[in-house]
Amino acid sequence: MIPSWCHGCANFLILKAVEDLVKKEKVNGKKDEDFAIVTGIGCHGKIFDYLNLPGINTLHGRAIPTAMGIKLAKPNLNVFGFAGDGDAYAEGVEHLVHAARYNPDIRYIVHNNQTFALTLGQNTPTSPNSNIPPLNPIKLMLATGATFVARASPNLDEIKQILEEAMKHKGFAFIEVLIQCKIFNKNIQERKFYNLQKAGHDKSNLKSAFERADEFDYTSDKEKIPTGIFYQNERKTFEDIKWQK
Repeated sequence: MIPSWCHGCANFLILKAVEDLVKKEKVNGKKDEDFAIVTGIGCHGKIFDYLNLPGINTLHGRAIPTAMGIKLAKPNLNVFGFAGDGDAYAEGVEHLVHAARYNPDIRYIVHNNQTFALTLGQNTPTSPNSNIPPLNPIKLMLATGATFVARASPNLDEIKQILEEAMKHKGFAFIEVLIQCKIFNKNIQERKFYNLQKAGHDKSNLKSAFERADEFDYTSDKEKIPTGIFYQNERKTFEDIKWQK
């Protein structure tokens, strides 16, 4: 199927990064049926058709509970959830908060273009042009106990690197990819990113992770935006707790 995203959209980078990750895992012996994907509603949701993997294209904001249900039913599956920023941070924010608490072994990728693009450009919780201060999802995930918290710039190599690390992680892996909608927020200037790992950030240090998360408030394009893994630790997954004797 030929993707129908706008030319130049960074959704293509996320698609390519996931495709390459799956191919790499298949070289190591995994099959298509070892994966499951769940998407919500929005521009991001088209990735369900393009990946050609088992899964469910579910309701708006409901990717996480659907992904958790799949993981509980078949714990051996590698489960990926995909959402847009409206999908994740508006309709689905209650599921996001409790997923961070519960720590299911799933990877959750948020395509954050800071706008409801599919419905022609309304504000989302992270939109920079609202009179209401934007939500900072990185701080939210750190505060609610997510065991893997990361942000990627619209750079293929960086997205792939973070996804590979998330694949190794046992627990809830939250990955936000900051992208620019070419139609509805094209006024956002060229952003300046820097990678936390290259800057020597200690991803086991929660206090430092909060400090790094404060460096970008989702409004200003003059700031340097930190990307990479903010925080990572290990604790029992929801599946371990649910099925323990």
